[in-house]
Amino acid sequence: MDNNLPTLREKNDESQSDLADAVDVTRQTINAVERDRYNPSLELAFKLAAHYDSAIEDIFHWSPD
Repeated sequence: MDNNLPTLREKNDESQSDLADAVDVTRQTINAVERDRYNPSLELAFKLAAHYDSAIEDIFHWSPD
């Protein structure tokens, strides 16, 4: 699943650690999501969307393999 988390973080001048703290996960989780090595839980996807005041679909884009 593709995502634009790195772009959103940069726009908001946030580090991976800042974002991780804001949504109550580890920096490693954010890193794994950004690198498409981990698909976030629905709960995490909602937390990220709320943090960026956007829809989940604006952050994550499903792409078939």
